[in-house]
Parts: sequence; structure tokens; C-alpha cells
Amino acid sequence: MTRFALTLEFDGGPFMGLQRQDHGPSVQEAVERAVFDVTGETVTMHSAGRTDSGVHALAMVSHVDVAKALTPFRLMEALNARLRPAPIAVLACEAKAEDWHARFSCVGRRYLYRIRNRRAPLTLERGRAWHVARPLDAEAMHRAAQALVGRHDFTTFRSAHCQAKEPVKTLDRLDVRREGELVLIEAEARSFLHHQVRSMVGTLALVGLGQWREEQVAEALAAKDRAALGLNAPAEGLYFVEARYPE
Repeated sequence: MTRFALTLEFDGGPFMGLQRQDHGPSVQEAVERAVFDVTGETVTMHSAGRTDSGVHALAMVSHVDVAKALTPFRLMEALNARLRPAPIAVLACEAKAEDWHARFSCVGRRYLYRIRNRRAPLTLERGRAWHVARPLDAEAMHRAAQALVGRHDFTTFRSAHCQAKEPVKTLDRLDVRREGELVLIEAEARSFLHHQVRSMVGTLALVGLGQWREEQVAEALAAKDRAALGLNAPAEGLYFVEARYPE
């Protein structure tokens, strides 16, 4: 039995999320089916993170255990052939030690949120960015975001459906910057609560629009109350970018 680490890129639009769902297609189901087609084995895929319906990944790390003798390159090529035309690609495949785990060995996760800030509607980026027509003050958003960095009770920014045992997390970085029409928000932490990134982005957008004072973000955090949340940003602008592991 060989444990293979898979680095996946996918468009989350057609899926109900990364994890297997009873009510619709998932990335996990598609990859597990492809593994079965290649090996004849029923496997369970484990991943570094979870993504909701519509959330994308540039480099999601997952693993599967396979008994059939295959090199990582052959498995990657075979999976990519069978995943077509689904918008999922295996970017890399590597054999790992049997005690390595895509989720539990991960020591850091990074997300990117993309806002296209312009009057004109989206065409090429429809479903892949949040369209905000009114001007955003990215510098004000960045200043307000720093109140969220560090170890806090993130109840305000936690989905009511979150299954985490507690709402306390340590946010290592939350940066906002503008690149032309794009406003980019990057978040790094060991782990995140359900909807935490989208909730933080939505609230920061209210600051950028001038609807909230910068200080209100810290006040919302201190409230420890989901009712204090300003806005939950839509899924289509969110990307899982990186999973980090000990060297």
C-alpha cells in the first residue's frame, strides 16, 4: 500500500464543495471515482482543507492510499486522463510515508480572496471573483484587518454550521492590497473556522465602501456574536492557495 499526496487545482463552480456530499457532485467524489477507474480500488481521499460550493483551489493537497504498483507520475497522468472534462487537475503526485496525512500533518494554510473592483460587469471572471462596482479603499481595509491578526475568539466570523470544537484560532496574516482593478486579500493560519475567511472579507469590504468605520471590525470581533457580522462575502472569490508541511 502506497500513500500518494496529490496537489489538486479545481474550479469549484460545478461542485457542492470539496468533500463528498449527499446532495450533489463533489471534488472528492470525482477524484475517488478516477482512482477506482485506474486501480479498481475503492479509496477515501483526505485533504488539507475543506472548501464550500463555488470555492476554488490553486493547490489543494490531498492523499489516497493505493495498493496497485504505480509510480507517482503514472498515477498522476492516469488520473488526469480520467478526470476530464471535469475542471479538476492533478498538478503533482508524490509518494509519502504511511504516517503522513494531508490534513493532520499540515501546519499552515493560505487562502486568497479576489475582488474585481470596477463598474463594468464581469465576463471572463464570472464565477471566479467577487464583483464590487463601487470604489473600495484597500488601504483602509488593510488597516482594519490588522485587528483580526493574532489569537482570538472568532465567533463573530464563524458559520452557524461550523463543526469546530471551539471558536479560538490564531490568524497569522491578513493582508489587503490593490493591483489595478483587483483588490486581493490573503489570509494565513494553521487552520480556519467554517466561513471565517469569507466573513472577514465581507466585513472588510464594508470598511472599504465607507459603510463601516475601521474600528468597527475590532468591535465586531470583541462582540463574539454572529449577529455582529457585517457581511459574508460570496464563495466565488475564494481560493485555497497553499498547504504547508514540516520539511
